[in-house]
Amino acid sequence: MASCTESDDTADTPPPTNSIYKDPDDGRQRFLLELEFVQCLANPTYIHYLAQNRYFEDEAFIGYLKHLQYWQRPEYTRFIMYPHCLFFLEQLQNANFRAAMAHPGNKELAHRQQFYFWKNYRNNRLKHILPRPVPALPPPAPPQQAVPPFPPVPATSVSVKATAPAPSPMQYAMPPGSAPKVEPRNSGVDRRKRKKDG
Repeated sequence: MASCTESDDTADTPPPTNSIYKDPDDGRQRFLLELEFVQCLANPTYIHYLAQNRYFEDEAFIGYLKHLQYWQRPEYTRFIMYPHCLFFLEQLQNANFRAAMAHPGNKELAHRQQFYFWKNYRNNRLKHILPRPVPALPPPAPPQQAVPPFPPVPATSVSVKATAPAPSPMQYAMPPGSAPKVEPRNSGVDRRKRKKDG
């Protein structure tokens, strides 16, 4: 009987293995999933969604975000199509930013700033890429000769005319309060069709 119980115990326990788990596709699937997730972080609305659903309160998720920082290394950044995701990944390491993204106003602010960045990206980039013209130096001045000073003019011979200053363009505009107010509600013309009496 003792031999029967020993054989039952060995049948229930798996044999010890010294082999390490080998991913069948050499990590390609994990690489693509992490790449997709990291690039989703470029969308402030998605970050807001994560904050609203309390993903940022999970310590395991925070650890996962820290793990994903390897995407900032040059050998991985070449796969990224949306570079703002790296900025937001860096910001998500800060607890204050994670808490702030739960509010819709902050989500809109981040989205607006991202829009303006892309709107002006080309012009801002050209400022730093295009060579700036070298300012021209003024030609050297010729040596000055001693010029005798003009004789003083007596004050009585100078006539000063008081000229009126040129009128400002604003003087041609209508003075405030003189323009009739146009109120669309009381314009005097009622465009609605009314039933005729009679």
